[in-house]
Amino acid sequence: MSNDQQATVHLGEALAWLRTLETASADAVITDPPYSSGGMLRSDRTGTTKAKYTDSATKSQYVDFSGDNRDQRGWGYWMTLWLSEALRVTKPGGVLVMFCDWRQLPTATDTMQSGGWVWRGLVPWIKPDARPQLGRFTQNAEFVAWGSNGPMPVEGGALPGYYLARAPRANEGRQHITQKPVDVLRSLVQIAPRGGLVIDPFTGSGTTGVACLHEGRRFAGCESVPHHHATALHRLAVARGAAVPDGMQGAFDLEMS
Repeated sequence: MSNDQQATVHLGEALAWLRTLETASADAVITDPPYSSGGMLRSDRTGTTKAKYTDSATKSQYVDFSGDNRDQRGWGYWMTLWLSEALRVTKPGGVLVMFCDWRQLPTATDTMQSGGWVWRGLVPWIKPDARPQLGRFTQNAEFVAWGSNGPMPVEGGALPGYYLARAPRANEGRQHITQKPVDVLRSLVQIAPRGGLVIDPFTGSGTTGVACLHEGRRFAGCESVPHHHATALHRLAVARGAAVPDGMQGAFDLEMS
């Protein structure tokens, strides 16, 4: 775990980590859990994450991540478990912000509610460079499902209703197969009060933490894969100015409404 007071990343399993956290200690949960997606059948989901989410030209550049091979029912039960524990850790009125794709969107919003959260809505993330699908509607959106721990106070400014931003590319410092744009996360973390604590049980390469450091929020995360844990620690050190950048993810064009 990092010793920095503003950002810590624990190496371990998400649910076990959440159970160690103090009740009502976090202002927001902002996370990108494994989708267990990438196909319509069980055989599709059991493939490696590199096989499911990268093309042949970039497959060798990335390290697989864990927790992405559950079937639909198993994924739903697991989601309810960690979402329930995350609710306990979050202050009354605190917020959950969670990425998902179109395949898992119905189950994601169901498990949010079965975990005790009040479902507040969806924020689409539109990727303008998505691969076209001939004869079909192009799947160029992922979704941010969000909710709250009971009633929310009416405070703070208005946040966007959608994001238009391309995903980071390999030549721009992409470190993780499903890495999200920093600028999207910088906007999302603003749902938490300045100086508040944001937690991320599925830290990956640390984008949520980087966004928190840029936006004046405290961060605590957990990552189970040692390679990604090390990457997250390095990116947080770069964001704090404690390490030299090595070609990592830069800025992204972003339109908000």
